[in-house]
Order: sequence, then structure tokens, then C-alpha cells
Amino acid sequence: MSNDSSATPAPTDNPPQDLAEAARWLGRGSVLVVGDAMLDRYYYGEVTRISPEAPVPVLGVQREMSVPGGAANVLRNVTALGVSAAFVSVVGDDAAGSDLTALIGRQAGVEPWLLVQGGRVTTVKTRFVARGQHLLRADSEDPAPLHPKLGERLLRIACDSIAATTVTILSDYSKGVLGAGIAGKLIAAARAAGRPVLVDPRGNQYEDYAGADVIMPNRRELAAVTGLPVDSDEEIVIAAQALRHRLGFGAVLVTRSEHGLSLITETETWHFPAEALEVHDVAGAGDTVAATLAAGLAAKLPLHEAARLANVAAGIVVGKVGTAVARQDDIIARLSPFDGNRAKIVTLAAAVEQAERWRRRGWRIGFTNGRFDTLHSGHLHLLEQARAGCDRLIVAVNSDASIAKIVNGGRQPQRPRPQAERAANLACLSSVDLVCFFDETTPISLINTLHPDLLVKGSNHAADVVGAEMVRGWGGTVLLAELLPTAAGFGNGGSTKLNEEKVDGAN
Repeated sequence: MSNDSSATPAPTDNPPQDLAEAARWLGRGSVLVVGDAMLDRYYYGEVTRISPEAPVPVLGVQREMSVPGGAANVLRNVTALGVSAAFVSVVGDDAAGSDLTALIGRQAGVEPWLLVQGGRVTTVKTRFVARGQHLLRADSEDPAPLHPKLGERLLRIACDSIAATTVTILSDYSKGVLGAGIAGKLIAAARAAGRPVLVDPRGNQYEDYAGADVIMPNRRELAAVTGLPVDSDEEIVIAAQALRHRLGFGAVLVTRSEHGLSLITETETWHFPAEALEVHDVAGAGDTVAATLAAGLAAKLPLHEAARLANVAAGIVVGKVGTAVARQDDIIARLSPFDGNRAKIVTLAAAVEQAERWRRRGWRIGFTNGRFDTLHSGHLHLLEQARAGCDRLIVAVNSDASIAKIVNGGRQPQRPRPQAERAANLACLSSVDLVCFFDETTPISLINTLHPDLLVKGSNHAADVVGAEMVRGWGGTVLLAELLPTAAGFGNGGSTKLNEEKVDGAN
């Protein structure tokens, strides 16, 4: 990331008129994240029996997932907002460190500096989950301070990156990266460079963070570090002001779980009520707050406005499953009026997240796909019967790009209506719960990603249902729809009868 004037956006005489417009500014500027990177691993499956070796459940693992965690999750949230970022952290010389390095390296818009310390264990948090319930978490970590020479190298790299970015986040998970005085030195460097620095702290040694522009404790941490009660709004303000004066913080942003956020500066206080429509998982919400606040400051938004956006973003991620992120589009959609039916039309990433929320509730997820150029009675009957066979139905539509590939292959004589129009027509149907697009000529990759329990196609595809074997492999069901006579010849006709081909998934 080059050190030039373009790193800092120029002040504007035309500030955003409302919060939705402010959210559109979030991609401006750049952010440096320094802190403890870790690897979050998830094993999902079903529990059907108790171990004969000990009175513990046996998890039949069905799928695995690894995502960046800790400070690396702050980075995920920063880039999800469209902000370019630099990232400085340390991993061990082990397989987990290699996996984490690869995951971070695949993120767009990131300049990663992942230093390797020989003999150090990369922090890994492994979670075992059945039907949305956490059975166990196993941690592997080395919280010791960095080797002094490695610490000096990290400081040099981070100080160079401070000068080349707009805002700095110190994400401390007490795993050693910001120990041994490193946090204080980075805060001093940021202040000398005229860059705001935000700290997401851990532990009770807040002296290490003295002079930061914003400190972000949760309510429990605020009580522990000040020794003051924090049960009411007034008590939180008193404790935050005491902390701010004692250690020279510019502002204190208190995360209050289901009660939202409180922002306390020298002269003003704001209490933002929680924005969550529903709460599924609070993991990573603090990382989202830090990332969104930094993105707002990098875009030159006022601190209280950046905090409002951070509160909205936190409300979005707690409605998702697992360690999730809030994207700029998510925030804009939450803040902008929209038609309820059109809200069903989502990106692939949003479809995956929604499917996971439904799956966590134990709901059966159905899937079908097609061009859906002109909806006819055959389409409608197929969709109604498909919906009857599941709890929630996802319909994937060939995108314009997908159709172009088929046209170029000579298999499709005419281009259908634009994808937005086709999706909007589907979204109006009560039988359809979610609509997304796929750019490939077949939906095989999408099926593998969404992992539906039910796959539906017309009986004219009986011999070649794309993804059928895959769905059978994880114990799903294939529904073959007999076409209505009036729908014969259409690529995705309806049905008068559905033949359910059940798969014996017992083991």
C-alpha cells in the first residue's frame, strides 16, 4: 500500500444527508488492522447416538468450514465494506498458520503482512455444532509475547503501514501480538502520523492503550477496568468518563449486547438501541463494530455517525450464523426502504447465510433452478408443489452472463428477459422464499454451496438432474415433477404429480 496523499480522502463540503447515504461512503479511505489472527474451524453434523466409550454425544460430521478469526475477522469485516486494508499479524510455522495465511491472502483489497515465528502455535478455535447447537469448543493457542526481534520487525512494518493508511485498528485478543509494549508504541506512531487509532481491548491492563482515539470495551470489561457499576445509562457514562480521563482516550464506545452501543466523548453522549431484527449468533459482533467504525472514520464521517453505522452492522451480523460479516450492501439495504418481495432477491453469499439460518432452525431447504423467462402455469405448479415438499424454497435463476454463455455455445436461440425482471416475477410468488443468480451454465457449484435437502426438477430431466447424485450423497431427496400438458416443451415445466425419490441416509 503506497504512502501517498490518496490514502486520506479529501474533506468534502457535501456531507451525506442521511445514514443510508453515509453507508455508501464506507468504501472510501483505507484501514490498517494489527492484532491477534486466529483460525476459526467449524465441524457441522448430526448427533444420533451416545458413545459406548463414555456418556458423550457422537457427532457425525457432515461438513467442515474454516474462516479467519480474531483480528483476521476484523479484516474480513473491513474488506466486506469495500475498504482497502493492510493487515499485520503473526502465525506459527504449522499447518494452521499456512491455512490462515492462504485464507487471508485470498481476500481482495488486502496487503497482508503475516510474520512467522518458529515454534509458535497458531491460535485455532475449533467448534463442533449439531443443528445449530454448539457441543464443544477446543482451543489451541500460545499467548506468550512475541520474540523480541520479531516484535521489532512487526513494529517497523506496522509503522510504515500506519503512514500509508487512513485509520488504524488494534485488535487485541491477548494472544501476544500486541503485548510487551507494542500496543503503546503503535498508538504513539499513529498519533505522530495524525492517524486515528481504535482499540478493541482485552484484559484489564488498559494502560497499554493510553492515548488511543477510541477504546471499545464491552459493559463487563468497562466495569472490571474501572471498578464502577454499569447497570444503567447514567452509570455507563460515569464509568466511561472516568476511564477516558484517566488514560487520555478521545472517546469510549461501549458495546452493550442486546442493549446496543453507547458512545461517550468529552462533551457528548449517544445511546444507540440494538438494531437486530433477530439474534442467532453474537460471535464476532464486536469485530464488526470495530471494522465499521474504522471504515466510517476513514470515510471522514463524524464519529457519532460512524458509530450509528457500526450499530446497524452489528444488528445484521447477530442475525447471521457463525462468525459472519456485514457487507456494505447489507447495511444500505437495512437503512433503505424496499419492497418486501424484492427483499427475497439476494446475492449468493446472502443466500448461503440465510440457508444456514433456516437449517439451524431445523427447516428443510428446497432448491430448483431455471431461466424462468416467461412464467406459465407449469412453472407455478412446479414451484407450489416444490414448496409443499420443504420448509423454505430457494430458486436459482440463470443470470444474463449464464445465458450469454449458453447462447455462445449455440444451444439457446434467443436471449430471455433481463435477470432482474425474471427474478422480480419469481419473488412475487408466495411459494418462493429466496431468489439468487448463478453465472455458470449449470447450478452444480451453487447446489454444492447451498447444500439443499430437496432438489426439484421437471420429469423431463429425470435422466440428467444436475446435482442429484450430490444431494443423494448427503442424504437429501430428489423430486421429479411430471409436466402439465400445457407446459410440455418448456425447460422448467410444472407438475401434476411429484415422485419423491427418497434416499436412505441411515448409518
